[in-house]
Amino acid sequence: MMSIQTEINRLLHFAKQHGLINEDDFYYAANLLLDVLQADSFEPEPVQEELDTAAPILQAMLDDAVKRGLIEDTVSERDLFDTRIMNCVMPRPSEVVRRFQNDYARSPKAATDEFYKLSIASNYIRKDRIDRNIVWKTATEYGDLDITINLSKPEKDPRDIARAKLAPSGSYPKCLLCRENEGYAGHAGHPARQTHRLIPLRLSGHRWFMQYSPYTYYNEHCIVLNRRHVPMKVSRRTFENLLDFVTMFPHYFLGSNADLPIVGGSILSHDHYQGGRYTFAMAKAPVEKVYPCPAYPGVRAGRVKWPMSALRLRGRDREALTELAAKVLEEWRAYSDESVGILAESGGQMHNTITPIARRRGEEYELDLVLRNNRTSPEHPLGIFHPHAEVHHIKKENIGLIEVMGLAVLPARLKTEMYRVGEELVRGTEDISGMEDIAVHAEWYRMLREKYPSVLEEDVHAILRSEIGQVFRTVLTHAGVFKRDEQGMAAFDRFAAKAMQ
Repeated sequence: MMSIQTEINRLLHFAKQHGLINEDDFYYAANLLLDVLQADSFEPEPVQEELDTAAPILQAMLDDAVKRGLIEDTVSERDLFDTRIMNCVMPRPSEVVRRFQNDYARSPKAATDEFYKLSIASNYIRKDRIDRNIVWKTATEYGDLDITINLSKPEKDPRDIARAKLAPSGSYPKCLLCRENEGYAGHAGHPARQTHRLIPLRLSGHRWFMQYSPYTYYNEHCIVLNRRHVPMKVSRRTFENLLDFVTMFPHYFLGSNADLPIVGGSILSHDHYQGGRYTFAMAKAPVEKVYPCPAYPGVRAGRVKWPMSALRLRGRDREALTELAAKVLEEWRAYSDESVGILAESGGQMHNTITPIARRRGEEYELDLVLRNNRTSPEHPLGIFHPHAEVHHIKKENIGLIEVMGLAVLPARLKTEMYRVGEELVRGTEDISGMEDIAVHAEWYRMLREKYPSVLEEDVHAILRSEIGQVFRTVLTHAGVFKRDEQGMAAFDRFAAKAMQ
């Protein structure tokens, strides 16, 4: 039978092992745990185990809390409570910042390594859930695209949904990215953030903060957020900020979502960037055509071989890179080319913007500027340069920064749907349009049947993964403002010639 005493000792051992507390904090942390867990007394016990995460200990504590009626057995209640538990063994924010700065004095990589480990050990990054995600790569003419079926965000329990309606409706914190989230207890409508820690930064002389994403989509997926709750805005300052960051952390990239609906990310109300230590297919894509930029002799510019329309600027001179990037942005904001469906403005709404990504190449800086346009039409009401209807069965959501770079974040429903589609392919079923659970894939399924008239059970898994990857390639092609045909590439060259003058 589970002993709460034993679990408290296990958690304290884990916390010491992973540097969350030291020996001087032992009884202080134990007493905090007694209070949260409503236990009466504590006796130290020897613990001999090594765990990568605290998830097994927290699971036992949560089960006990449900049994004793401390919490309801819902995802939201358990998440709120296990964060309270972990807060008992967390270092204060000032201590985390001090450690980070000491580690940074050794090297930027040492600082981020330790901060990332702490974010996992604290269960702020729920590694046990992230490990459930289904991930693979699909080879394409643009390189190996990353595909993720996102299973890390659990579905809401109806009881949690009902409770969320009764939750406080105030404006504190204003959003999930606000600096004020650090230490916030949360409620049914807002995740607990007692284990959340932020690292203060100065970008272009202004206060920003770095954190890790609690649901990391790639290695060391970090978020850099403005101290103020101000809307996303891509400007010259954006390029300065991105280049400042990769100067401080040369082993990381940093990029910004676009600042317009449809082509922007999911949170446009708070200025922020995303980065990390991962090399996406886009970063490996070559420059296929060089553009002269005589006014900026220290900068090399070119068109990237990529399904979306991207200019790459490279050089050692940060100021020259920033100047040229700002000029490209200014030109693009006002650029129209009706021959390829690009209008800078219609009905009083501006349509053009940029998704920028910065990285280091040794002593040089590299800026990728991905051209975006959010115009809609009767044929494409969700966006002309957005996934079209024929691929919505796989990917319907916005194409934000992560997708732009070559990583598809796909909905959890695909796990069961692809299993069912695979079953029918192996059976040789002619038509699935009458099958309610997978009818949405009927058109795609017909194409698969023609391409693979006979499918063995041992092959269907690899076939479906490859074909989903090809659908994502098509999604990126739809999002490209200059199509990769003769007319589109000629139009791209015309814009580049104008922007590089």
